[in-house]
This record gives sequence, C-alpha cells and structure tokens, in this order.
Amino acid sequence: MKKKQIKELTDEELLKESKKIKSTQIIDATLIGILIGILIFSATAGSFNYFFGIIILCVVYKLVNKDKYKRSEI
Repeated sequence: MKKKQIKELTDEELLKESKKIKSTQIIDATLIGILIGILIFSATAGSFNYFFGIIILCVVYKLVNKDKYKRSEI
C-alpha cells in the first residue's frame, strides 16, 4: 500500500498520525535518556571506550532527527 501525502489525509487520519508521533516521541526520549546515562556512567566508572561513545552518540543523533519534517508538517 502506498503512503498518502499529508494533503490527502482526512482529519481523523491526521489525528491518528499525531497520536502515533506523540507515542514515538516518548519512546525516543526514553531511549535517548538511557543511552546518555550509559555514556555518562561509562565515562565516570573509568571504562570509557571512544568507539563505544561514538556509536552511542550516533544512535542518539539518529533518534533525535528521525521524522523531524513529518512532525512539523502535521
């Protein structure tokens, strides 16, 4: 099934999309908090690995910028 454009959606479909976006924002915020917590813990515990830190920061960046334009359109 092909995705519809934002202009083609009805009011009910837009409300469903906005609710879905809100729920994913909560999940994304939780994941970002957990990843930043792991990064801070590993830095303070003395077992910090730069490669591990770069991977965590890349994942956080991807989570933050996910669906950025779709949120602003709806």
